[in-house]
Amino acid sequence: MVYFTRLIKNGQMNKYVTEFIGTFFLVIGAVFGGALGASLVLMVMVYAGGHISGAHYNPAVTFAIWMRGKMLRKDVLFYWISQLLGAIAAACLAVYFFGVEGNGECAIPADGMTTGIIAELLGTFVLAYVVLNVGTSKETAGNSFFGLAIAASIMAMAYTIGKYSGAGYNPAVFVALGIQKTFCWDHWWIYLVGNFGGASLAAIVFSFCNPTDE
Repeated sequence: MVYFTRLIKNGQMNKYVTEFIGTFFLVIGAVFGGALGASLVLMVMVYAGGHISGAHYNPAVTFAIWMRGKMLRKDVLFYWISQLLGAIAAACLAVYFFGVEGNGECAIPADGMTTGIIAELLGTFVLAYVVLNVGTSKETAGNSFFGLAIAASIMAMAYTIGKYSGAGYNPAVFVALGIQKTFCWDHWWIYLVGNFGGASLAAIVFSFCNPTDE
């Protein structure tokens, strides 16, 4: 209790609550509205929470921002916990209260593992790369289009290559849609490697293309 009180006094708990809320509604958008719903909800939640937590709502994006050097290592774990809890809460709400449940078929077919992991890597790369450029660069500081750009990156990747992997691009979304039975738990490694691999590559490319942006 003392620890959480300290977090509140230090202005940290509000960040974790914001990440919980944003990820919760991102999953709600994905479950009920598919790619379009997820993109629209992500846009409004990014504008709502960007000034508080940075509006990651995605463990892979958090990892990319940490690699970029714009986040303390001690915050990463708490961001991940908040994001996962938000995703799980949204999935449970969708399944147990609204009865919205997938058919149990895997988003990635048995013969599509390679294309699935490549699709997740590319989709997450684009998302993280856009976030780093519009949300962390000093060259775009104070812009008003960051929420639209981030949401559009999800929609663009979902409609172009999303059919190969289910357009997760987010480990928290994978967990939620696993609970909701749209994604298969056996494919956890595809989303883990694809999402964090794409985010890591985005951070590396960003640093290479912006060597003076610290």
